[in-house]
Parts: sequence; structure tokens; C-alpha cells
Amino acid sequence: MNFEVLDPGLAEYAPAMHSALDPVLDAHLNPSLLQNVELDPEGVALEALPVQESVHIMEGVYSELHSVVAEVGVPVSVSHFDLHEEMLWVGSHGVNGSDDIRQIQSLENGILFLTKNNLKYMARGGLIIFDYLLDESEDMHSLLLTDSSTLLVGGLQNHILEIDLNTVQETQKYAVETPGVTIMRQTNRFFFCGHTSGRVSLRDLRTFKVEHEFDAFSGSLSDFDVHGNLLATCGFSSRLTGLACDRFLKVYDLRMMRAITPLQVHVDPAFLRFIPTYTSRLAIISQSGQCQFCEPTGLANPADIFHVNPVGPLLMTFDVSASKQALAFGDSEGCVHLWTDSPEPSFNPYSRETEFALPCLVDSLPPLDWSQDLLPLSLIPVPLTTDTLLSDWPAANSAPAPRRAPPVDAEILRTMKKVGFIGYAPNPRTRLRNQIPYRLKESDSEFDSFSQVTESPIGREEEPHRHMVSKKYRKVTIKYSKLGLEDFDFKHYNKTLFAGLEPHIPNAYCNCMIQVLYFLEPVRCLIQNHLCQKEFCLACELGFLFHMLDLSRGDPCQGSNFLRAFRTIPEASALGLILADSDEASGKGNLARLIQRWNRFILTQLHQDLQELEVPQAYRGAGGSFCSSGDSVIGQLFSCEMENCSLCRCGSETVRASSTLLFTLSYPEDKTGKNCDFAQVLKRSICLEQNTQAWCDNCEKYQPTIQTRNICHLPDILVINCEVNSLKEADFWRMQAEVAFKIAIKKHGGEISKNKEFALADWKELGSPEGMLMCPSIEELKNVWLPFSIQMKMTKNKGLDVCNWTDGDEMQWGPARAEEEHGVYVYDLMATVVHILDSRTGGSLVAHIKVGETYHQRKEGVTHQQWYLFNDFLIEPIDKHEAVQFDMNWKVPAILYYIKRNLNSKYNLNIKNPIEASVLLAEASLARKQRKTHTTFIPLMLNEMPQVGDLVGLDAEFVTLNEEEAELRSDGTKSTIKPSQMSVARITCVRGQGPNEGVPFIDDYISTQEQVVDYLTQYSGIKPGDLDAKISSKHLTTLKSTYLKLRFLIDIGVKFVGHGLQKDFRVINLMVPKDQVLDTVYLFHMPRKRMISLRFLAWYFLDLKIQGETHDSIEDARTALQLYRKYLELSKNGTEPESFHKVLKGLYEKGRKMDWKVPEPEGQTSPKNAAVFSSVLAL
Repeated sequence: MNFEVLDPGLAEYAPAMHSALDPVLDAHLNPSLLQNVELDPEGVALEALPVQESVHIMEGVYSELHSVVAEVGVPVSVSHFDLHEEMLWVGSHGVNGSDDIRQIQSLENGILFLTKNNLKYMARGGLIIFDYLLDESEDMHSLLLTDSSTLLVGGLQNHILEIDLNTVQETQKYAVETPGVTIMRQTNRFFFCGHTSGRVSLRDLRTFKVEHEFDAFSGSLSDFDVHGNLLATCGFSSRLTGLACDRFLKVYDLRMMRAITPLQVHVDPAFLRFIPTYTSRLAIISQSGQCQFCEPTGLANPADIFHVNPVGPLLMTFDVSASKQALAFGDSEGCVHLWTDSPEPSFNPYSRETEFALPCLVDSLPPLDWSQDLLPLSLIPVPLTTDTLLSDWPAANSAPAPRRAPPVDAEILRTMKKVGFIGYAPNPRTRLRNQIPYRLKESDSEFDSFSQVTESPIGREEEPHRHMVSKKYRKVTIKYSKLGLEDFDFKHYNKTLFAGLEPHIPNAYCNCMIQVLYFLEPVRCLIQNHLCQKEFCLACELGFLFHMLDLSRGDPCQGSNFLRAFRTIPEASALGLILADSDEASGKGNLARLIQRWNRFILTQLHQDLQELEVPQAYRGAGGSFCSSGDSVIGQLFSCEMENCSLCRCGSETVRASSTLLFTLSYPEDKTGKNCDFAQVLKRSICLEQNTQAWCDNCEKYQPTIQTRNICHLPDILVINCEVNSLKEADFWRMQAEVAFKIAIKKHGGEISKNKEFALADWKELGSPEGMLMCPSIEELKNVWLPFSIQMKMTKNKGLDVCNWTDGDEMQWGPARAEEEHGVYVYDLMATVVHILDSRTGGSLVAHIKVGETYHQRKEGVTHQQWYLFNDFLIEPIDKHEAVQFDMNWKVPAILYYIKRNLNSKYNLNIKNPIEASVLLAEASLARKQRKTHTTFIPLMLNEMPQVGDLVGLDAEFVTLNEEEAELRSDGTKSTIKPSQMSVARITCVRGQGPNEGVPFIDDYISTQEQVVDYLTQYSGIKPGDLDAKISSKHLTTLKSTYLKLRFLIDIGVKFVGHGLQKDFRVINLMVPKDQVLDTVYLFHMPRKRMISLRFLAWYFLDLKIQGETHDSIEDARTALQLYRKYLELSKNGTEPESFHKVLKGLYEKGRKMDWKVPEPEGQTSPKNAAVFSSVLAL
């Protein structure tokens, strides 16, 4: 792409202006370019080279899909796959060296082009956003986008520039010891700079200082790439006659920072890229068009070479798409070749639709329809005149017609409350503040932008925003006040004793699936029995979260620690399961696809975590009794054993055993609208049969084969991903629900009631056996295709029979029909996860869950089963028919869970606490520089182990990971949209009784891998570097290690004394019973009065002046213990509340006089400076 041809004025010329061109090519151009190009008598056809229709793309093997001429005879200098749209950008050599496009980088709003001394940012439509001219002496060759707004630019000079894309200014200039940076890469550890001298330097991400250097080649560096812990390079070596292409790739291990065995290849490598799919394979490209794939740590095989047929003699550029399914080559004659491994490749995981420019209308004016009243007459160009215009009507012949006011939003009218003649309603936030968009058509009166609607299977033309979403299904949000969450009424949304989950944490879209797993009794018990030493183990964190859900009595929990561990799993990031905050808030991600991928990921991850049976004794719990050798209980519950048969047309058959944890629905292609039971579709999906290309050992080549799947063993829990991701699948569900509704109407005849109201006589009949089956209402039969139960039978020839199962079938055949010894199993629907399409909020995910008897017995003391709706912290009982009703306009099914009848009787459901007292004993610090002289605590001895009712002083300090998001209202008050995300940085526990009272036994600094925005040093005492294991001098541990200590103390029954413990436990993500918390905030508090700070209480009651410059958790924990002792002294152990009330009144009067400020210290004394350790140094 040459910038000179980007003049927008060229588009205004009509094609007829070029008719005089002689269709003769330049004499020095390659004649082979015209072999497949037909010349138009009116001009030269340079648009594209035709591709024969017989080109066949084989699945899994790269083959050429398209060839196109970018600019005839002009070499292609660079190619780049767009990261946001399905586009390929190509740059070309210019007339002179300064016009060459050196590198292209795609951003969300445009494309960056780098030339010798110019950086240009253009919108995809061609408009220039900025044009940044560098110094004329610069010779730039490479750029690197470090984040969304920062860019590094390097070249042949001895420095690298950092440019801010927001301000378009140079912010830093980093000196480079070895000039000539032509290639730059980045990982989460280093910047990699490739130099023309053949050297690769590794630089620090923050300071850009050189951390390590590799002398790869003695001549020059051609290309390099980084993946995982491997760095692969190719280049030229110095010979007597000059530079020669080195056929040995130099590979380096970034863990040990040394070279490993060089990789010898059979082509002259000019370009290389890692193309990781199932393995970390490398693609090596020569300039002559040879391409070879090989493993970086293996041997190159000559059979893995294929050849690109360039039009020109040399390949000039090479790029790989983000999905690794497409390769792009550019040659020296201006031709671009696209190679893919499938006929319909996906270039990006989430590509948005490309907007093409409208054709330029110059030759003729557009026709005008005079019958249209609103047609703008300004479309007709008229000359300037002083005569009276036709539109200048006399006032007598015209009448004013003011524009009609838009109607009030139906949601406002529905929620409005009247006080007198004034109505009040919450703002639905469907319009911008103080702006009313006028619509001229009645059909356009709704102001719901399609940009706010997630991709849904019902398509844009259906206008999903017109369908009103039921209130309980809408996305719930937490309204924050000055007190944070303390005055938010969660009981309004949840009147049950089950615990909801808070949605404000990043990637909390999986809350509904966490609830589904929790209400599977064998999974709940199994996960809570598991404990291992891995720092970020999803099974451990899920077990801790399940324990909180068990303890809660209707209060919401948050999965912050689980989601923190989830964000560190590399597979989760690779699968695209980690959403950015902006995407999650705006609803850009396709939540239905996302939760189905998350469902497969979590089952696989739990299965892998629970297969690790070798657990140290200190962490060993009851989980070992669940597992058998070679498999986990997750495998026993969810795994389905299968035989995959591959039949070639030559007659040879290959059988391979495998297993899967879930199934994906495969829908029939028939569109006739005939009845198709869910059981038939499920059988088709389980016993899948398809035609595909596969390797045949008998034919020794890829052949069309018939792939069939036979079931050997059915799972105890049947998990189904619905895959309703397009209009086609949504129409199938809608059509089958309509057919099922008609069949149900015919089946019940006149017995169907129009509503759910019954006469008194009808209710009396329900007590008799004849009245057990109530007649369904019409509303209960609408939008229902999913059965509540299915029956599955294994046949002798490894076949499978599936049919819908109803209560009537059980009454007819009896329970003996479902006995497992006959190979017949009945599965009952346990949960459905649905995607709610709501244009106002961007959509959400909710779950319908059938909560079993054991959960009701623990929480409410009753034994029955009930369906509930789980919408984050909103929990509401629902009718069972609502769980299977899917109005495809706004409620789309995503995941189904069916469980075998009497499943719980097959498994041991006892939970044994796996956390032992050894977690409180001494442990090593993660910090490298920690010395014994810096120790601030003395661990508990075996004779000091806490008992039930013992006091423990606790305090925690925090750092900020994300700042608070707030807005100012029109009246000047602040409204919190999203609270700041905090992370625990230090936890201190001190002894509350005994001779060593006040001596800390836990003082852990928590190591964090996430970026800290604010250390809050003034309030926390945490300084930069305290949480870094490389430079910290503190006792540094993992969050999981300290969490286990606190969990042990909670489970043993100690009582925690502290100030503001509610927030501390919330950020630590612990659920502590209320009778185990003694909070001095509430002990010294009068109703409807302000909360009093620990500093003021210590000064008033203890004559101590604490928290002078910064806070210290040891000081605060000791002070809280002393305040509790003072409380017991003043209230006579709680027996004289009236006298203590007088003390509180004096406290509040003194506080108002002092304006709640402690006087400046003269000689500061505090518990921190007291000689507390002197009595226990002998320990």
C-alpha cells in the first residue's frame, strides 16, 4: 500500500476517464503475470488473478485458497492480518526507499503504517487520524504495541522511541547499546529486540534495561519468534565470501537463559513463526517459496515441506492470522497468496463485521421521488439567485406544525409512583442525559441502539429490544452508597436461605455455572474434600467458595479468590475466557458461547486437578477416598466412554477408545417443520455420524471416511451444550416448541385450563390418586420442547435408544423398567443455563436449578425439592415449567444438566475438613532477602493451639488493583458505578490470651501477581516492593497459605477481635459466623450515629496515640484486643448495658467537641512501641 495512492480525490473520477489507456504492460514487467489475466478492451484488468473452482482445501493441511494482485510489478513489503476484522492489509515498496511500508499494526479504531521516518494512523475507511513525522535522519523498521495507547518504534539508529497514541507525542527515548533494531516482540516477561548484527536482547518491561543477550548469528538476523519458554531465531552467518543463509535455527530456553540443540532445517530460512495448535510447531519459510513445519525441540522431516508458487522470484513477506488457520505470503511481483487449513477459515476469534465504503456517485445524480414528503430538496444543486424561490410560501398559505413530542418510555410508566400529581420513576438509562432523539417513523420510536445488543441467534432484523424481558431475569446491579454495601438490601432480591453471588468482580459471568456445580451434591462434597499444595488450584478455590455457600444464611458471597486463580490459568486465557472489563461492562462478548466454553473448561480442569492423588500429608484430606487409580470422581460422574470408528471407502476400519465430559447438540438439516423430539436430537448428537477426511493406514493417504461414535458407558451426569449460536438453531427450537404445543393441545383436548387458577373442588381432588396429575395450563405449554426426564437404554450391539420420559410413563411401566441392571437409565433435568438478551444491559446469564432435599434440609429444615431462579444475588422460587420455557426472542438455552435418578446413593457424601493444625506451624518465606532479624511474629507452638472460644486479634491491610468508577449527578452528589477492587496485602493475627497475649503468631505479607494501582501506603503501611519476592524483606506467603490458616481458626471456633472486620473478611473472601466476630466498630457504636475510628477510640479509652504516619496491622490488632478488654470492663461483661450507654454518650459528646480528631502527639506511645516481645524472646 503506497500512501500516494490514498488520495481520496481519486475516487471521484469516473471509470470512463481511463478509456484512453492503452492495454499494454510495461516492457520490464514479468510476462508470466498475464498467463491467467484476461485483458479488457477498455482497460487492463488488474483486480485479481482468478482461482479455479476445482481447488480443494483439505482439513488440517495448509493449501492455497486465493491469490490476488496488490499492485502489478511492485513488490509487497509487508502483510498483516487484521486483529479485529477479517481483513488482510498489504504494504508495498514505493518509488524510493522512503515510501516503503515497513510495518503495519491494526488497532481497534484504525491501522498504523510505519515508513522510514513517518508514522501514519488511518481509519479503516481511509480517513487519516494522525500523520506523525519523525526526524529526517531516522530510519525506522519496526514497531511494537505495548498496550492500547503506547507504541515503541525502532530502526537503524541507536535509540527506540516511545509514542503515546492518545496525545501523539514522543514520551520516552530509550538508548540502545547495539543499534539496528529491526524486529521487536513482547511477552509477559520481556521485550525482545532483534538487531541487524545477529543479536537478540531481552529487556525489562518497565525500565527497558537489558536483562540478557543472545548472540544468535555472526552475520545478521533474519527473523525470530517467541512462544512460551522458547525463542527461535534464523539468520545469516559470516563466510569467507560474505554472508550465507544458516540452515540451523538457534533455539533458546528462556527459563535457563541458554541455547538448546540447534534445529537443522531443509530450506533456507528467511521467515519463521510459531503456529501453536496442539503442539508448539514452527513454520519456516524460505524466500524461494519453500515452507517447512517442525517442532522446535525435535527433528525436521523433509516430508513436511510444501511449496508456495510465487508469481515473482522471491517471497518478500509472511504473516499468520490470530486463529493460526491462515497464512499470507507476498512476493516480489506484487502478488499475495492466502493459504488456509480449511475451506472456510476463521481469521479471528471474535471478528466484527467489516464496513465497506459506498460507491461514489459522480456520473449521474440520484433520482428523486417527489411523492416522498420528507425528501430533502437540498439534494438538487441549484445556482445562486436573487429571485424568489418556490419554497418561499406566503404566510397566508402555510400553518405551523410543531413536531410531536416522543412518547414516554413504557418502562418509566410501568415503574412510576405518583405522589399527588407528580410521578417518580427510576431512570432506565436508555437515553443520554438531556437529549431526546426524535424519530419520524412510529416504528423507530424506541431508542435502543443495536450497538448495545450482543450477538444473538435471532439476528438483527428481529429487533430483540422490542421484547420486554421479565423483571427477575434482568441484569441485577448493586447500588453503592457512602457506606458501600452496608445499607444495600440484598434481602429484597433473595428471601431464601441460599446464598447468591455478587456480580461486580471481573469475569463473574460464570456465577450461574458455579451455582449449578454447587447444587450437584456429589460435586459439592468431592470438591470440599480436596486440598493440594498448588497455589492456583481451581478445585481448592472452588471448595473454599462452596464452604462459604454452605455457611451463608441468605447473605451473598463473592468468588473473588476463585476468579483470581481462574485468571492465572493459561488455558483460560488461550480459550478467550478472560474478559476485559470494558467488554464485560458493554456486553460485547457472546455470553452464550462464552459460558459453554467455560463449562467445558471447568470440567476438564477439575478432572485434571483431582487426578493428582499424591498430596503431602499436611494437606491430605478425605478427598483421597473418592478417587480410584487412573481417574477422578469428576471422570466417574461426567465421563462417557466411547468408541470412535473410522471406516474408509477401501473397507478398512479403525476403532479408537475415548471419553468426553459433555456433549454438544447437533441439529438436523431438515426444515420441513415436522415434529422432532428432543430425545431424537440428543441421540443424533451422542451417536454422531459424519463424513470427513482422515488418514487411512491401508491406503497410506487421506481418504473420505465415515466417522461413527458408539457409547460404551453412560455418565452419571449428562452435560449438554445447546450451541444455539445462530438464527438457524433458534428457529429450530422455536419451530419444535410450536409443534410440541399443538401436539399437547390435541393430547389434552378440552382439559387444558386457560390459567393456573383452580376451583376449591379441584384442590380437594388432588389428595386422591386420581387427582395427582393436574391439568396443565396453556401458559405452561407454550415455548416448551425440553422434557423433564429422558430414558436411555444401552443395546447389545453398543447402540443407544433415547426417548422422552414422563411421569405417566413411570406410572404405566413402573419403576422396575428403569433398573440399571437391564441397561436402562432415567435422567432427570437438574439445571438449565440460559442467555438473557436485553439490549438495555447487554445481556446476562441466569440458571434454573432444581434444588434437592439435602440442601433444603440443611438450610431450612424441610425435605422437598423446588426449582429456583439464580440471577447473581437474586434468588427466587419458580414453577418447574418456567425452567423449560424458552422464548427465543429474549431467553435462549445454553447448557443443560441431566442427572441419573438416585445418584446420591452411589457416592459417599460425607465431608471431612481437610485443613489440619499443621498449617499454623512455621513455614518458609517466599522472599529471598528475608532474615530472622526482620521476623515480626512468633508462630504457635503445639501446646498453644487455639481452642473453641479463644480470642484472636486480627487486622488486615489492602492495596488497590482497580480504581473506583463513579459519576457526578446533576445535584453534585457522587454515585458509585463500580467500587474499587481491593486485594489483601497483609494479614496479622495476635494471641488473645495467655502469658503471650498481644504477641503476633501470623504476620503474612501476601504475594500478588496482579498489577497494583495504589499501595495506599498512608493507610496500609505497604510500600512498593514489600509484595515482590525478589526484593521484599517481609515474611511473604501466598494468599492460599494464609487463607488456610484463617479457615482453620474459623473451623476450630475461635473468636476474632478487630476493628472493621466485616470489610476485612469480605476482601479476604471468608464467611465467618456472626457469633465468632467481635468487632469494636459495633461494640462502641450507638444506633443512628456515626462509626468511630480505631485511632479515636484508642486515644479516648486507652490514652494511646496510634496510626501516626501510617497504619500497622500489628498495632491495630493489639489495640482492638485492648479495646475489647476495656469494653468488658466498662459493661461488666455485658451485664450493665445502661451504665455502658452513658459511657458511649460521653464518647460521642467528646468526639463532637474534638471534631473526631486526635490532638497532636507530644511523646507518642503506642502498643507497637511497647516491649511486648521481651517476655517471649526465649521461645
